[in-house]
Amino acid sequence: MRTLLFYSLLLLCIQAQAGILSAKPKPVVIGYVAGYSGLVKTENIDAGKLTHINYAFVDVKDNRAWLRNERTDTVNFRKLNLLKQINPDLRIMISIGGWSWSRNFSDAALTDSSRQAFAASAVHIIATNGLDGIDIDWEYPGMRGDAGHIFRPEDKGNFTLLMAALRQELDKLQSETKRYYQLTAAVGGFNSFIDHTEMGKVQQYLDYINLMTYDYGGGRLSAHHTNLYAPAYSNTANSAEKAIEAYKAAGVPAGKLVMGIAFYGRGWQLETTDQKGLQQKVTGSFRAGGFSLIKDSLENRKGYKTYWDKKAKAPYLLNTAEKKFISYDNERSVKLKCSYVKKQAMGGVMFWEYSSDPKGYLLNTIYRSFR
Repeated sequence: MRTLLFYSLLLLCIQAQAGILSAKPKPVVIGYVAGYSGLVKTENIDAGKLTHINYAFVDVKDNRAWLRNERTDTVNFRKLNLLKQINPDLRIMISIGGWSWSRNFSDAALTDSSRQAFAASAVHIIATNGLDGIDIDWEYPGMRGDAGHIFRPEDKGNFTLLMAALRQELDKLQSETKRYYQLTAAVGGFNSFIDHTEMGKVQQYLDYINLMTYDYGGGRLSAHHTNLYAPAYSNTANSAEKAIEAYKAAGVPAGKLVMGIAFYGRGWQLETTDQKGLQQKVTGSFRAGGFSLIKDSLENRKGYKTYWDKKAKAPYLLNTAEKKFISYDNERSVKLKCSYVKKQAMGGVMFWEYSSDPKGYLLNTIYRSFR
């Protein structure tokens, strides 16, 4: 009888352990927070619904990571770390670069000595401020970016070497503190980013790869800027699905891929409003605002009508009288994106930027979808 009981308990332990090992990791929810705007109102951040906060941005100067507003940045770091009292598992990361501050990445990645200097300086920032990792947002290796952005053909291989140097420095810090520090990258959600990098090699150094699957619109014709699928008007148009499949084909595991969600809209002035505003000639652009404003003030208000693109799984607004078009994410599209992430066993989602939806409409949708 005792032998039978022993083996029954042993079997239960094995089954429980197997369940733990086979359980899928919970999707990450990474929120970018704009520290460059000044002091962050951390009291407005719903820390319990996030896994990561990426602090944007740290600049690059003289081949080193540089706090452009050190006094404000360090205060923000302290305030963000206090959010761990609410969510002890929350990771606070520094994000280096961004659209405006990527111009010196190519120089920093150019040689062994410059890469070492950059990696050491970046790790020094997180070590000094008790942070949890580094996110690299180089826009873009080997391609034109913001005005004054330096880029070279050598960026392709140097991007890989830069990540290797950062991972090495983070591992050194881990040996001292006995804590693991994450390394991630924000990357373009389009094929040319893959063409100018070695993502199959780069991914081995990264915990997550944050796909910027937004800002697709902005050409001479009105288009979706953060659509999940290709729209009916173009099977070759950029989309989140297209980016995800391309990165997987380049050698990136699905579990490391994080889908980007836009918490803001993009607006264009149109020449005409035929075809419900899609694929019409753009004559200018305007600031559309964040989702809280769009939902509360513009959806089916002030002359705007809300439309849904069934194929792209994307909403948009059209003001026929003023010939204005706004592309954005809403609760419906975000829920579908979260469902896609789960079905594809992806790493999770990230979004730009927290303060664009102060009422938490979209973060609540993400939280409910993953809960």
